Amino acid sequence: MNYHSYNKGHKVSFSYIVLTLIIIFLFIPLFVVVTYSFNSTKGMEWDHASLVWYEKLIFESPSLWAAFKNSLIIALTSSITATLLGTLASIGIKWYRFRGRSYITTISYLPMVLPEVIIGISMLIFFSAVKIRLGLFTIFVAHTTFNLPFVFMMVSARLDEFDFSTIEAARDLGANESQTLSKVIVPTILPAVLSGFLMCVTMSLEDFVITFFVSGPGSGTLPLYVYSMIRYGVSPVINALSFVMILGTMIIAFIFRRFLKTVAASS
Repeated sequence: MNYHSYNKGHKVSFSYIVLTLIIIFLFIPLFVVVTYSFNSTKGMEWDHASLVWYEKLIFESPSLWAAFKNSLIIALTSSITATLLGTLASIGIKWYRFRGRSYITTISYLPMVLPEVIIGISMLIFFSAVKIRLGLFTIFVAHTTFNLPFVFMMVSARLDEFDFSTIEAARDLGANESQTLSKVIVPTILPAVLSGFLMCVTMSLEDFVITFFVSGPGSGTLPLYVYSMIRYGVSPVINALSFVMILGTMIIAFIFRRFLKTVAASS
């Protein structure tokens, strides 16, 4: 074995060690949350395994489920809207040439780089100026706004690799713009669109700062509900809900992963 092969093997083993440590660091908190969701008592002292917190989650937590429902409604509606608008905006900027195109592209990324506190305060001032009552609608608008750049970025990256000769071929075969869009462009960029949608759902479900500024009475989301519980002590019911959400996220991610592989293989 020469020096180069030894050095390569050494680097690979070191990379695996670093990767393993990072994975352990990321998953230890999830393991703790899942473990103590089965603890029969509150706190960090283990008594015995029990499903009492799951029973309380199902039958004795109406306010928590209301907050979770609000989060789910906002996440789905804002993600669908942001995905549609971001995809169309990306296609339009790549497809057409017009004055100010580069400036619009640059401005589109601002919500990604600005601190969430600034975005939240700006949204609050805007809604107050136009006299829009704070509630689910204002949360929907805010989440759609900060989700748009992520879809725009992911779809734009996919369009950078797009072979525009297929559009010319479609036009030569008599396809108009709408047919070219629906039958050529959209199927090709569909994995990026779905990835952007999943990113939006994740960003919306976990957002706290912006939602804190633009939420109103009766429109609290799950992060706001958990924050409000801190002053009284977080109940292990949150651990049970976290485990349910982790399982749901894993199942959805697995389904989408299989679907994206199928779409990529067919395209």
